[in-house]
Order: sequence, then structure tokens, then C-alpha cells
Amino acid sequence: MAEHTSSSITIEAAPADVMGVIADFARYPDWTGEVKEAEVLATDAQGRAEQVRLVMDAGAIKDDQVLAYTWTGDHEVSWTLVKSQMLRSLDGSYILKPAGAGSTEVTYVLTVDVKIPMLGMIKRKAEKVIIDRALAGLKKRVESGSK
Repeated sequence: MAEHTSSSITIEAAPADVMGVIADFARYPDWTGEVKEAEVLATDAQGRAEQVRLVMDAGAIKDDQVLAYTWTGDHEVSWTLVKSQMLRSLDGSYILKPAGAGSTEVTYVLTVDVKIPMLGMIKRKAEKVIIDRALAGLKKRVESGSK
């Protein structure tokens, strides 16, 4: 099994509020930094995104990718790569756990495999940067109350 990188953060909001921001793909360019465009291509019976096209610009890496999303209850969403110009595979998830007093612990797990050769150590560092930026952006977005 491929190695993955994960990190957690506590957000001062209820899990439903955090998941609401995670599920609002149209607003990703407002808070993620690397996502320049997001387009929901397909939704499930509950209206949640099943396939999303993302245009990414992370400095040296620019990509146009489609991800397939799986929603597990109201506290977990995972995704896997459908197609990409730069990536061989990408699997990730957000797992939300109530942390008491209206807080939520959010764990982000990510595994990325790029098409170009890259040392495992460098790849893990890139994953860690992506995760840390995403969690910080999510926390700021949720706690600011922006909808």
C-alpha cells in the first residue's frame, strides 16, 4: 500500500458547518490558494458532488484534474483521481470528529503519485505542505463565518 501523509486541526465550529464548507466546491478558489477553478460535473441523489473538475496552480505544478468523491455519512468525504495531466494517482479524505464545545477535529489524509520521477521524501514534504495549507485555509474559512 502506498504511503500517505495526514494531519489534523481543531476548528471552532460544528461538524455540519465544517462539512458545509468542504462540500461547497464553487467557493474553493476563495480559500484554498491552489484551486483556481472548481466545477461540479456530477452529483448524487442528495445533491452532493460525485465528480469535480479542479484547475490547480501550485507554483511549479499546474494541473487540470477530475476527482471522484464518496460521502460517508455527514462526517467523512474521500476522493480519488479520475484523470489528470500531472498525477498518476491521488487519494484523499477529510474525516470530521466532534471535539466538544462546538468544535470539530478535522483529519486530512492524502496520497499522491506524480507522473514525473520524484524522491519519496520530497513527495511526502509536498503532501504535507498541501495538507497544512488546506487545513489552515479551511479553518480560516469556517471560523470567519463566510458562506
